Amino acid sequence: MAASYLIGLDYGSESARGVLIDTATGAQVASHVHPYRHGILTRNLADGTPLPPDFVLQDADDYTEAAAGILSRLGRGRTVEGIGIGFTASSPLPARADGTPLSRIARDAPHAYVKLWKHNAQAYADAINAHPHPFLAGFGGRVSGEWLLAKAAQVAAQAPELWAATDRFIEGGDWLVWQLTGREARGLGFAAYKAQFSTEAGYPQGIVDGLDRRVTPPLPVGTAAGALTPAWRGRTGIEGPATVAVAVIDSHVVLPAIGAVTPGCFVGALGTSAAYLYLDDRPGRLPDGIEGMAFNGSMRDLWLYEAGQASFGDTLAWFVRTFPRGADMAESFRAYDAEAAALAPAAGRLIALDWWGGNRVPHADGNLSGVLAGLTRETTAGEIYLALMEGLCFGTRTVFDCFTRSGLSPRQVLMTSGLARANPLLVQIIADVLDRPVSVPDIDNATAVGAAIHGAVAGGVVADYAEGARRFGAHDVSRVTPRPAQARVYAAAYRLHGDLGRQDGLRQALHGLRRLDGA
Repeated sequence: MAASYLIGLDYGSESARGVLIDTATGAQVASHVHPYRHGILTRNLADGTPLPPDFVLQDADDYTEAAAGILSRLGRGRTVEGIGIGFTASSPLPARADGTPLSRIARDAPHAYVKLWKHNAQAYADAINAHPHPFLAGFGGRVSGEWLLAKAAQVAAQAPELWAATDRFIEGGDWLVWQLTGREARGLGFAAYKAQFSTEAGYPQGIVDGLDRRVTPPLPVGTAAGALTPAWRGRTGIEGPATVAVAVIDSHVVLPAIGAVTPGCFVGALGTSAAYLYLDDRPGRLPDGIEGMAFNGSMRDLWLYEAGQASFGDTLAWFVRTFPRGADMAESFRAYDAEAAALAPAAGRLIALDWWGGNRVPHADGNLSGVLAGLTRETTAGEIYLALMEGLCFGTRTVFDCFTRSGLSPRQVLMTSGLARANPLLVQIIADVLDRPVSVPDIDNATAVGAAIHGAVAGGVVADYAEGARRFGAHDVSRVTPRPAQARVYAAAYRLHGDLGRQDGLRQALHGLRRLDGA
């Protein structure tokens, strides 16, 4: 019998990664990374057009270029049963009815491009939140400036001529599926968590003029969007059914790869930002501070509650890049990690509020910024780095406590994605701060493998996600236990972190800083 394969695609902020999995053995046969040609656009478009402050954009054509490179490298001449896609969420773009991105037509128009998740249309979110819309009850009473509604409102207000030319406003992951299959097939997870879709009421009405004509009903996770088109087969050399699953939010797509397919799992996906997910088999009241919940959007037949931190690994990367300790980032990280590991908890008596990219939980305010309190003339760079790590972990605890205060009882805590395996000290501090054991599944390319499992479900290679997890997911798990002495110190520091973050005057001052003349 001829060999057959799955391909999983993981689209991150700066590059896409793909893995090839043998359906018979479950082994990862190959992987490939493709950086985006234009990267992240923050100062200028590719033609030199300057961008307004706070714009963070991407070129949609980079996504198809990456798909062509990865699928050709991994799939040429092979029988591919299923293709799954995990994609960084809150990255919508305007397109024509045939799928052409407006950035291909209006190259010098900033609003024609993908608005990456880091692009924050907070003023438009604030305007939406100022009114008691019924749909807000399912999202803690507010939408985020990162989400589709706020970004659609921004395009409609600031570029009405482009909005008039927009036939579809669509998440980047859904758009990529459209390109690969020739069918617009949106994923329920993107629609529910990032565009406030509900199966009962549909998309919110009356928020952005004409938005309802520019979005389409989504499909549950694991649904087949369609087969790879003949044009894409010719471009990539892929053979076989090549069934493409609807796209899934990148932090959610990892779940089956790490065995998180049952109720009671609390998962942290630790990357440039962090997402926290809780699975349950019963719908409940949305816990205070948690951003949203949906059924069949991330895992079949389960509810998933979602929250996160807008900046996680990005915060540490900023510090290491700004205050280097070596010839490159990797060497600087090694130096700082080694110094931090030798320090006692809260060694510098510092508290860092993890708001370097704004705050999602509990304030849902993209205009907040980071705070580092307790500096003295004796403070060292290593102590600051440790405090930043601790602040990120206190943010994790803030989300975790939202669940436990609402009566939900996580049975298992798992940490995954790049930082979970790359930075053991960070995971140890999370265990100390939570004062609970943390499991780290041992699997390479977990997000891309998770995407491949979604392709396996859509393509009928497996009956369900549980079988997909058993056949293709992690088989080994590292267990990190809390250290009692450190946990006691962190319990006290966490209380101070909360006291500082709850001060209205502090948050007002941070808003004032953004409005300073000349800034």
